[in-house]
Amino acid sequence: MKVQEGTWETCDNTERADWAELREYHARKRSVALRSTLLLAGVAIVMALRSPLMGLDLAVGGGCGVVNMLLIMRNNERLLDGRRSRGVYGFSNVVRVLGVGVIPAIAAITGPVWTLAIAYAGFFTPLVSYAILLRSAYRRGT
Repeated sequence: MKVQEGTWETCDNTERADWAELREYHARKRSVALRSTLLLAGVAIVMALRSPLMGLDLAVGGGCGVVNMLLIMRNNERLLDGRRSRGVYGFSNVVRVLGVGVIPAIAAITGPVWTLAIAYAGFFTPLVSYAILLRSAYRRGT
């Protein structure tokens, strides 16, 4: 009787787990973008009834915030996939901050100083929403 030497092949489920986590990540990303857009649009409409400038500043800030969140995530995905070098990653982040982050500030320049706070409240709402949703997902263990 011949005995064949070799190694045991293990069959782990890491690829399936990675795909499941990736699907959850993309679903979470879409969910936060949609929820933030709907929330900010509703609040901006209510604010616009009181002061059209405040509503516009919140809408512009919120729109830029959703775009900013999606660009951050896309840039991080490309870096992790190896399709982007660290130098290009850093440069594109600077361009993103200067391009998308300054739009609410420019919109708020036309009004009182406090409108800048309203614009940036809308700008950071999607990121805060994503952080809260991710924290609850970690607590659930999913």
